[in-house]
Amino acid sequence: MIFLLDTNAFSDLMRKHSRLEGRMASLPGADRVVICPVVRGEILYGIEQLPQSRRRQNLERQAAPLFAIIPCEPIPERAGDHYARIKTTRQQKGLTLDENDLWLAATAMALNSVLITRDSDFQRIDGLTADDWTA
Repeated sequence: MIFLLDTNAFSDLMRKHSRLEGRMASLPGADRVVICPVVRGEILYGIEQLPQSRRRQNLERQAAPLFAIIPCEPIPERAGDHYARIKTTRQQKGLTLDENDLWLAATAMALNSVLITRDSDFQRIDGLTADDWTA
């Protein structure tokens, strides 16, 4: 099984969230936890927005080892198909979702993975399996 971390799940790992770390530690060896370029970009963008400071340095030190051990999967071409369907369906229902979140959902679906997130908006996307490992 593949588990794709949302940005908030990656941030929780940076803060050493005990439940999330516990879930990851208990995964069978064949399971994989990954991120995608959207998550990497959002984390790095958040850090880049901070002035040079101790806080920024701490966040850089927390992110770097996680980037080193959690593979970053490319966004598959078929994610574009899922993206178009998800965005159209949500618009028809009068629902919005951030563009990056649309791409995360589409990538999770293209990878046949479970999206690990605290964001309840993902629960309303047909065909997407999402789970909160902090609850």
